Amino acid sequence: MEIRRATVADGLQIHALITHFANQELMLPRPLLNIYENIRDFQVAVVDGRIVGCSGLHFTWGDMAEVRSLAVDPEAGRRGIGRALVEANIAEAREHNLVQIYAFTYVTEFFAKMGFQVVAHESMPRKVWMDCVNCHKLNCCDEVAMVLHLIEGVQPEPFDVSQVRMPIVNPLRR
Repeated sequence: MEIRRATVADGLQIHALITHFANQELMLPRPLLNIYENIRDFQVAVVDGRIVGCSGLHFTWGDMAEVRSLAVDPEAGRRGIGRALVEANIAEAREHNLVQIYAFTYVTEFFAKMGFQVVAHESMPRKVWMDCVNCHKLNCCDEVAMVLHLIEGVQPEPFDVSQVRMPIVNPLRR
């Protein structure tokens, strides 16, 4: 098994993996365009030339990032592929000196084994303000928020909503 950075040529296979689980409501769907727009976020696991897993590390602030779209082909499961992908995400986060990474997930046992801890959604305001506000599950989210602290005793910088909200501009006003 090889873990490597995704390329644009991997987009369709990544989309197929994610869609497989999204159709079962085991993860949120990702439009193909979103995958292409964020292809540099993804790592892929390759076995015999075929992509059997993917995971994205999406930077959400100067000191934190989200592990997103972790998916492993069911036929290739139980071989440590998911663990290897998340370990690659963690290594990349450490290279960027991030303080924290997090995941919103249904597979809490997996992330707990990787050292992540369950936290309240309210403790993740950047995620809520940047992503959740556009999600169809905003008022009925059943994913579990989990956090991994990369630097012991250091918390992400305080959150100020004015840092992420764009001012409302009337394009017709001159």
